[in-house]
Amino acid sequence: MTEKEKAALGLLYDANYDPQILADRARAQDICLDYNQTRTAQAGERLRILQALLARCDEHIIIEPPFFVDYGYNMRVGKHFYANHNLTVLDGAPVTFGDHVYLSPNCGFYTAGHPLDAAERNAGLEYAKPITVGNNVWIGAHVCVLPGVTIGDGSVIGAGSVVNRDIPAGVLAAGNPCRVLRAIEPKPRRVIL
Repeated sequence: MTEKEKAALGLLYDANYDPQILADRARAQDICLDYNQTRTAQAGERLRILQALLARCDEHIIIEPPFFVDYGYNMRVGKHFYANHNLTVLDGAPVTFGDHVYLSPNCGFYTAGHPLDAAERNAGLEYAKPITVGNNVWIGAHVCVLPGVTIGDGSVIGAGSVVNRDIPAGVLAAGNPCRVLRAIEPKPRRVIL
């Protein structure tokens, strides 16, 4: 079994010395460098680069540079996605963003975790667990989302939060560790005739 296959299964894998993993990460770093050197007016070029890098991204996507991703092939982005500056995605496992997701500056999504055993860590081993962000989610500045977390549709995560457990749909959550503060009640819609 390859190290990439082990990562996909959530097993410990060699993230630091395996030649294929290192080559995949180097490729993504080079593509991110190209992306981060584009000008604002080069929206078409930015989209072309993202479509070459990511597993899935629709046309209505804006990621403000700088942007960093470990592999790219595990990152999926839905429609009408906006990420402000300094988005970091460590996608050793799938990271999936739904439609209408908005990220404030300096957010990080980290699928990678490390063994508690020092000998395993020193051998370059890690594991990766998927992260899923639902539709219509807004995430505040400096939020850190940890391995294995799912954030439900319509939720809002407050600035500075460390999300280490699943967050249900339709709630405001914040803190370190992030916790649900209250439900978000939908506002009644006014009909204009």
